[in-house]
Amino acid sequence: MSKLSHLDDNGHANMVDIGGKTATVRTATATGCIRMSPEALAAIRDGDAPKGDVLAVARVAAIMAAKKTGELIPLCHPLALDAVTVDFTFLEDGVRATSKVSLTGKTGVEMEAITATSIALLTIYDMVKALDKHMVIEQVFCQQKSGGKSGDWHFSG
Repeated sequence: MSKLSHLDDNGHANMVDIGGKTATVRTATATGCIRMSPEALAAIRDGDAPKGDVLAVARVAAIMAAKKTGELIPLCHPLALDAVTVDFTFLEDGVRATSKVSLTGKTGVEMEAITATSIALLTIYDMVKALDKHMVIEQVFCQQKSGGKSGDWHFSG
């Protein structure tokens, strides 16, 4: 088994030392979806949700979450992100959120992209739960990442 970068020689958790790494352009894209009733989906699509513009609020929440990932996940570095974009696609039975995060830095932004997507979906859930208590958030994953020592990677599953 390969050595995990967040464990020291004694098996204790530690924050990876990135001090000697070279800054490169790094990006990551994550996606996920939330399945819901036709009534809840129509309310989002038509702008009739009880709490207002669901996707606008979810987009802002996702951007805020990406910026706070280092505060939420104990061993993540706090990062000065260059950009965060969040897009939504209507599905037959729900909404897909896709977040892309980028920076020029010494560590990747996969966790920021996954966090942004997760929070976008949780915000959608919160804003329409009065219409559908049976929504399901699923398939949240990193689609791709680029930059850094390991180079480009794309999800192949």
